[in-house]
Amino acid sequence: MPLVILAIGILVLFFLIVRVKLNSFLALLVVAGLVGLAEGMPIDKLIPTIEKGLGGTLGGLAIVVSFGAMLGKLMAESGGAQRIATTLINVFGREKVKWAVCLTGFIVGIALFYEIGFVLLIPLVFTIAAEAKIPLLEVGIPMAAALSVTHGFLPPHPGPTAIAIIYNADIGTTLVYGAIIAIPTAIVAGPLYYNLTKDINPEIPKGLYNPKIFKDDEMPGFGISVFTALVPVVLMAASAIAKLALPEASGARHILTFLGQPDMALTIAVAIAIYTFGLGRGKKMDEVMKIVQDAVLAIAMILLIVGGGGALKQVLIDSGVGTYIGDLVAGADLSPLLLAWLVAAVIRTACGSATVAALTAGGIAAPICAATGANPELMVLATGAGSLIFSPPNDPGFWLFKEFFGLTVKETVRTWCALETIIAVMGLLGVLVIDAFLV
Repeated sequence: MPLVILAIGILVLFFLIVRVKLNSFLALLVVAGLVGLAEGMPIDKLIPTIEKGLGGTLGGLAIVVSFGAMLGKLMAESGGAQRIATTLINVFGREKVKWAVCLTGFIVGIALFYEIGFVLLIPLVFTIAAEAKIPLLEVGIPMAAALSVTHGFLPPHPGPTAIAIIYNADIGTTLVYGAIIAIPTAIVAGPLYYNLTKDINPEIPKGLYNPKIFKDDEMPGFGISVFTALVPVVLMAASAIAKLALPEASGARHILTFLGQPDMALTIAVAIAIYTFGLGRGKKMDEVMKIVQDAVLAIAMILLIVGGGGALKQVLIDSGVGTYIGDLVAGADLSPLLLAWLVAAVIRTACGSATVAALTAGGIAAPICAATGANPELMVLATGAGSLIFSPPNDPGFWLFKEFFGLTVKETVRTWCALETIIAVMGLLGVLVIDAFLV
């Protein structure tokens, strides 16, 4: 019965958004409430659960998304994004620039959660698409695919690292196996898959992109532009390495961990950008602050919609749907690797969050891994792959991709949901192939 209720809830959500044209944020809240009641959640617990989901999602993302938008806007308005874009286009050529963006997403994504990397890179994607005069999704899909792949397969990314701890897997070995799977997967789900979506051609959102064409002497240098853009990436990567390499009592580890928190890293990056992209370029403080304000206004509704996705996710978790599905699948007689993938995939579809799906599936499959002697590193990757499948509308990432690229729900399913499914399936196949060679 919980599965039937969930399916009906998803259908109602699609109906409200597509047919009724209800605002996505309002639709998510309505469906979250209806599903919660239908699943038997006490009425007095419903609103606190919605608030918890919305607040928990925005609590983790509000500063990150807002500061990421500020950094991107400052980079765009100063000409820094155009400088990076023109340099990449000149180096790789217009025909191959999507590969450059895919590589950039891959590098950036190793240290960052998907949402953080997405917000950091989206202004660059807009600028490259405009400068190279190519469709937005030609660079958008490779960027998203690369970020998602690292989210599922590559330590020291927080997701795979957390799963590795659950399975007691070796981080280094997981990274090697993960890279073997991740590289071809990113290529197929990104630059190659785009060829099947060429008929979808959204416009670049006007509020998040500065169409001004800068002269060469008006733009900051390539070095300072890249440095400013990569400050949060470097800080977060240093934090991840410190956690792996330095003893827990180390003062340097504590400092790097503090500086590498996404909120702190982006705060530092914005502070640097205010100078390198603003005051240092001759702008007055009130001009710089006007740019910052415009950036936040442009992503206000996006934040609410992502929070609405978090509310629905929390209702499904607190009503016990995730646990119910996990227990249901765990009872099947399957290969441990396939089981871990399947449990994560089903929970992902039910609850929306890839992180919740991965950690929940890891908890369910860990005893099975220990009992069967399955390779723990491959179990990490199988779980990570399953946790990425489809990206249903109760996943905040669904709405992030949809709203930033200005897509309809149907177009989002054809692009974002499809590439996520490709990553999940290729991840499973990669795990099974490696396992066959190890036997």
